[in-house]
Amino acid sequence: MKKIVISGVTRGLGLAMAEAFIALGHQVAGCGRTKTKIKELQNRFAAPHFFQAIDVSRDVEAKQFSEKVLEVMGTPDLLINNAAITVTIKRLWEFTAKEFDSVMDVNVKGVTNLVRHLLPAMVAQKKGVVVNFSSGWGRSVDAGVAPYCASKWAIEGLSKALALELPESMAAVALNPGIIDTDMLRQCWGEEARHYPKSAEWVKSAVPFILKIGAKDNGASLTVP
Repeated sequence: MKKIVISGVTRGLGLAMAEAFIALGHQVAGCGRTKTKIKELQNRFAAPHFFQAIDVSRDVEAKQFSEKVLEVMGTPDLLINNAAITVTIKRLWEFTAKEFDSVMDVNVKGVTNLVRHLLPAMVAQKKGVVVNFSSGWGRSVDAGVAPYCASKWAIEGLSKALALELPESMAAVALNPGIIDTDMLRQCWGEEARHYPKSAEWVKSAVPFILKIGAKDNGASLTVP
């Protein structure tokens, strides 16, 4: 049994992963911003699982969540930074400062906040894996999604730099999940998203793949097959 922490657990890939990991007998702690969805998860999955409503972009909330995780679960074996938001399609100069900041706050600062408060316990035990969700747009670009591309390219660099700071027995990777029919994809692609697999199909390959990530992969840019 692995102790797994997942951000962005209330919908899409995060929710699908939580359900799949629990079904396999792993212990899951998750966070998300939607209180009603977190309540549903709390009702569905009792202890030893743990779910809390927080905004990962707020360091104080990430700290409180992390402290509770360490209290009720102990040191995680796997930290999956999945929480992210996307943007509506428009040119870079048309985004307001608030819109741009929101993307960077969740997609980059949110990752760093959980790493800041959970990774020291993992490093102390010299074991564990950090999986930071990237994107195809973290390795390529397209018009109309510049803030999202910037945030995911940041995740790629952040993950590779973090990898150099870890004990040899640990790993930090950037993971491109592939193209999945989620609310986020539909926000960008509309009905075109229907041509791609749903989250429930994606986890069938993604979860086994993630569970096999280890020290040999440290610093890699991986893609779910």
